[in-house]
Amino acid sequence: MTFDALFLLAGLAAFLVGSSKGGLPAVGMLAVPILSMAMSPVQAAVLLLPIFVISDVAGVWLYRREFSAPNLKILIPAGILGVGVGWATASMVSDRAIMLMIGLVGVGFCLNLWLRNQNAAIAQPPHLAKGWFWGTLAGFTSFISHAGAPPYQVYMLPQKLPKAAFAGTSTIVFAVINAAKIIPYQNLRPYSTASLHYAAWLVPFALVGALAGAYLTRRLADQWFYRIVQVSLFVVSVKLIADAVWMAA
Repeated sequence: MTFDALFLLAGLAAFLVGSSKGGLPAVGMLAVPILSMAMSPVQAAVLLLPIFVISDVAGVWLYRREFSAPNLKILIPAGILGVGVGWATASMVSDRAIMLMIGLVGVGFCLNLWLRNQNAAIAQPPHLAKGWFWGTLAGFTSFISHAGAPPYQVYMLPQKLPKAAFAGTSTIVFAVINAAKIIPYQNLRPYSTASLHYAAWLVPFALVGALAGAYLTRRLADQWFYRIVQVSLFVVSVKLIADAVWMAA
């Protein structure tokens, strides 16, 4: 293994994935775009799935006592359904269409939140129908491009959970979703020994990122935590829209 530019980019991407599993919201979605500077987005998504799965183990352990059980009961089966839909329609749906859809939903949600001052609104309880809709969409978009955070956050942000419960619920939901993606990914985009060996070198970056993410999350005030969630969602959504437009050019 040589410490070339690709390895440094991959290490940064793995660190961001780990940080998201440690509780820092949305930063994991930056991993595929960063790694795409050195390889195709599809290759990047395939390479990073083992990193997501291993980081999930660390994240679940860190937040094993902090989560919203009612939301897990809704979002986990919905997310698995979304993975199944993504697997069944993988050959029919373009990455560009998915990126554009996710980006528009994320931007629209943030603008509505800020312009209507939804921060002052009453916290919403878990909602079965909304949870199944956004959870299924999160599983679907996560399968296509590891971009499940915006639909998840659109559903979860109005509930105004304590930051640890928000982070823990996110970590557990996406741990299950990523585990559900292993067999479909292997069937659609088989792993080679070389790619798994390369991914193994990135594990330390992911584990350090998970610890760093948990450290920062626990020390951020709730108000700042949710501001970071919202701004991250908006920035990532704009980036997805820009990528979709660029792919069409």
